[in-house]
Amino acid sequence: MELELDSLTDLYRKPLFDYISFCRHLNFNKIERMIKSFQEKSKLSIIENEIINLFVNENRYYTHLYISYQFAYQLHLFPGAKSCFSRIQYLNCSTSIKNELSDGLIKLCKSIKVLDLFIEALNNNDGIIRLIRGQRNLSKICLTTHSYSDVYFCIALENSLIEHVNTVQYFKLTKRPSTKIISSFVNLRGLEVSGCLNDVLEWNYLDDVSLPYLEILRVSKIPFNALISLIESTNGLLTEIKTNTILNVNVLNDERIITKVIHQKCPKLQYLKIMLTHNDNNLSEFESLLIKCHYLDGLFITGNVGFDWDELFGVLIKSSPINLFKFKFSDSPSLESLKLFFDNWKGRRPLLLQFGHIENVEDLIEEYKARGIVKKFNNNVSFGEGFEWI
Repeated sequence: MELELDSLTDLYRKPLFDYISFCRHLNFNKIERMIKSFQEKSKLSIIENEIINLFVNENRYYTHLYISYQFAYQLHLFPGAKSCFSRIQYLNCSTSIKNELSDGLIKLCKSIKVLDLFIEALNNNDGIIRLIRGQRNLSKICLTTHSYSDVYFCIALENSLIEHVNTVQYFKLTKRPSTKIISSFVNLRGLEVSGCLNDVLEWNYLDDVSLPYLEILRVSKIPFNALISLIESTNGLLTEIKTNTILNVNVLNDERIITKVIHQKCPKLQYLKIMLTHNDNNLSEFESLLIKCHYLDGLFITGNVGFDWDELFGVLIKSSPINLFKFKFSDSPSLESLKLFFDNWKGRRPLLLQFGHIENVEDLIEEYKARGIVKKFNNNVSFGEGFEWI
């Protein structure tokens, strides 16, 4: 049913409270979808102006701002714009936003701490670079990059981010960078890096990287030697390592090297996601990791196809640190192996346990929940998951 603007006005009653004044997150993506849902297209521009004026005026202020790449309003020209946007700490937008919008953001937003950008393949706006250079306390950067991004723009963008080397503490990117930006961020506490299958040989610059304060490392689709370089660049403060699809790995030797580097460099490790395959040397090194990483609290093992589950569970029973009781496995054992693991876990903290999928496991889980061996169980783990425990 079509709604007329007049009928909307007639039905409107001012609420007892100005609820929008309590909002601190302004999402223009959702507002645009709401505006486009109106059927009366001839009055759409009037509706659009009224709705935006409702959210942007002198009685509002926001800390988080989400903008679609099609949004073309000159925000700085709205009455009350300075009140609304001068305290923005988080900005999420595309690098191809319109010039009139980027000009307004440059004038209004000087205190962005978290910048979440989607880098387009074409039509990127240099105003984003000027916006970055105008910030005073940029601490977290997230770059989601199109598969075929504008290389020259990426270089200019990364160079502008490097100017904030003293304040940036968290950096996330979904494609190999175009510069040595990772090496520049020596004060990083958190790093998330994703590569792709066709740039295995392009990570050599990490050989000389130094990240002495790094606490969180999450990597995906980067080469084996790049992962080793990143871990070795740290100074014993890592508490979380999450690995997905490490490239150029020789399972007979490289997995053992990764595990060895982790227990040598990461004495404070609390959460670990790692690939482990059936090999006596791998399992022996893995046991050393359990013994040396005393603070380990959560463990996610992937790639364990063909493993001797009784042997793996035996190592976990024998050598797991006292705090370790949260487990995820991308593969699944037999019911017999799982039952033996539960029997031998008796007397320790109740398990938070997740597997890829085990058939007909429900009765067994309920039995060991009743005995206090299992606290929570999930039977549908995804490979790409992290450390969200049930």
